[in-house]
Amino acid sequence: VQLQASGGGLVQPGESLKLSCRAPRDMNLDRWAIAWFRQAPGKEREGVSCIRNSDGNTYYTDSVKGRFTISRDKSKNTVYLQMNNLKPTDTAVYYCATDQIDYYCEEDFKYQYDYWGPGTQVTVSS
Repeated sequence: VQLQASGGGLVQPGESLKLSCRAPRDMNLDRWAIAWFRQAPGKEREGVSCIRNSDGNTYYTDSVKGRFTISRDKSKNTVYLQMNNLKPTDTAVYYCATDQIDYYCEEDFKYQYDYWGPGTQVTVSS
């Protein structure tokens, strides 16, 4: 499974970005979990948000609640991460990941997803 992540860039604090994670067209996402992770320089990778495509449930790490929104477009086999009011602490490489085990999408982001896309750099700086 090859995921394609895009949408990163350089923005100033307070601005927005929208990341996209596209799955192959022949992949039925209905029972897959898709998550966004990020890794900042010198830090461990952390879960940011995820969506269970079976029921649409979503989860967010505390630091992005109220600012980030995960959504999906089934017709395009794409999951989005709308990031508003970005902060310098959001600077990281963002990765999307997916797994057939739907309950992997949960609030603690403790499970290891099987399939990962290449990262996209998000830099928030004035």
